[in-house]
Amino acid sequence: MPTQSLRHLLVGIAAAAGCAAIGLAIGGPFHTTVFAQSPMAQSGEAKGPWLTLSPFPDPSEELLGAVAGGKLYVFAGLGPAWKPKALVYEYDPDTDKWNERKPMALPSHHLALATLNDKIYAFGGFAPPTSGPPGWVPIDNAWEYDPANDSWKALAPMPTKRGAAAAAAVNGKIYVVGGAGIRSGSGDTMILPSRLHQILDTVEEYDPATNSWRTRSPMPTPRNHHIAAAVAGKLYAIGGRIGAAFITRASNTDVVEAYDPANDSWTPPLERMPTPRSAMAAAVHNNRIYVGGGEFQDRRMLGAYRAVEGYDPAQNRWDIMPSMPNARHGLAGGVIGDRLYLVSGDAQSAGNGAHTDVPFNQALQLDKVER
Repeated sequence: MPTQSLRHLLVGIAAAAGCAAIGLAIGGPFHTTVFAQSPMAQSGEAKGPWLTLSPFPDPSEELLGAVAGGKLYVFAGLGPAWKPKALVYEYDPDTDKWNERKPMALPSHHLALATLNDKIYAFGGFAPPTSGPPGWVPIDNAWEYDPANDSWKALAPMPTKRGAAAAAAVNGKIYVVGGAGIRSGSGDTMILPSRLHQILDTVEEYDPATNSWRTRSPMPTPRNHHIAAAVAGKLYAIGGRIGAAFITRASNTDVVEAYDPANDSWTPPLERMPTPRSAMAAAVHNNRIYVGGGEFQDRRMLGAYRAVEGYDPAQNRWDIMPSMPNARHGLAGGVIGDRLYLVSGDAQSAGNGAHTDVPFNQALQLDKVER
């Protein structure tokens, strides 16, 4: 075989091995579970631990998911030229059907969601500018969505205008952490990839009982496009972006930090997530946090992840779970019963010159893979 052909063959083999071993290449006490992957099933059929279910009616990127009353709600979506789609869809796992609900009260994207007492709370995000070229305008709006009545109610605004934050409910209150906003004193009215903007460590607590806010201890690692989840009275901030809000300018992080509202304190960094990524979905099952999908970019490549990883806070350990049948970022997620639902999203990373939104609604049967 010619030397150049042999070199290309060896490079291809090495690249394939590197992709297969992405979790093993990073040190730390996490566990690898290997499942054979097979072609995606028809709707309602199972292939291994994954189910392929009724597709999402309006394939979109930058979706967000929340569970209330035993149903999954999918919000937001982003169209060309950064136009918010303001989607609201309800998924009933018992019938495997989607129902369109009233659109979001304020069209926006990259908001933070949390569920408390079967109400869904939406905080901040980015809105389009009222005139001029497209951009991301950070907002401080807060909303309560009542799925039972399909209604929206405006709440006291957040103290800080920001988008791409994350939120979780702990002991009757909701904590909004991190995000991106406008640099103080800059005079900017929006954030853009070409201009400096602020990545935030801000933590603000919302009390639904009093419709009021207070500022809490800042997050040690400022970040955006991360996830937040609550387990056993603590909030966990996982992954996300540092340096910028736009993946074309940012770096992903694998840092995991925990916040204890009882004493308003953050832990030192915990065991790192096996795959640094941002714009992923997450949900909690049996006191474990599951993270699926996401995106990355560097000078060599850009793409979306199939990776699903589970974090056990009690053991400070990550498990590598069966990968999604289809890679995507900006997807919606939620747990109902023993299933982790991961819905729609973009099959590539942002800024690739094409819109590759996908309709997939796939569920990982956690009772088949949890130890």
